[in-house]
Amino acid sequence: MARTPAKKSKRKPAKKTAPKRPPFRPFAWLFGWMFRLVMLALAFAALAIFAFAVINPSMTPYMYSERQRLGAIEHEWVDWDDIASVMPRSAVAAEDANYCLHWGLDVTAIERALEDGRGGASTISQQVVKNVYLWHGRSWFRKALEAVITPAVELVWTKERILEVYLNVAEFDEGVFGVGVAARHYFGVEAADLTPIQAARLAAILPSPKSRSASNPSDFVRSRANSIRDGAATIARDGRAGCFQ
Repeated sequence: MARTPAKKSKRKPAKKTAPKRPPFRPFAWLFGWMFRLVMLALAFAALAIFAFAVINPSMTPYMYSERQRLGAIEHEWVDWDDIASVMPRSAVAAEDANYCLHWGLDVTAIERALEDGRGGASTISQQVVKNVYLWHGRSWFRKALEAVITPAVELVWTKERILEVYLNVAEFDEGVFGVGVAARHYFGVEAADLTPIQAARLAAILPSPKSRSASNPSDFVRSRANSIRDGAATIARDGRAGCFQ
């Protein structure tokens, strides 16, 4: 008797189950985006720090706000070699006598200021960071950013470069920015031709240039300028100007 072949059983293909989506975790999602934003901000900050180590900043946030308020400002960049050597010494003597001894934050000066219950104690490096990268104001958030960025600038820029930028972005009168314009504005000379007393007077009107005059000094400005002139000569002798001259 012929054998009939067994019928093949038709198996139904197994149903493919869609992979389960992981549950939405809002805190993890928020943390992920915050991390990305922080890394992007750090990358942008690093790029800006390296860029201005070699590129001259033509406009700062404060310059822009003053231009919007006044309609126009005066600003002209002057290279380091075209600034009288007594000018950076005068700025250091006036604002930051330990400029060559710290890494951006003068901890001793900060502690002294806190003990005396007063503000201030900002180094020239901190003022450059505030002027070039941040905004003017007294908020703790801005001060925290300043404290983070300043050591990075000190690490990348030379001390000479920090002073060069400082002297070129500082405000010396309403709408008058930079030592080149200030030298002509007050004394009718180029920055390279500033005398020790002229340089001292320019340094003496900082950080309140809108209420002080270098060409028509008050008794306070005159006295302060004399102290700055002596201080500039002192730091030239004792080596505290050695990191930039």
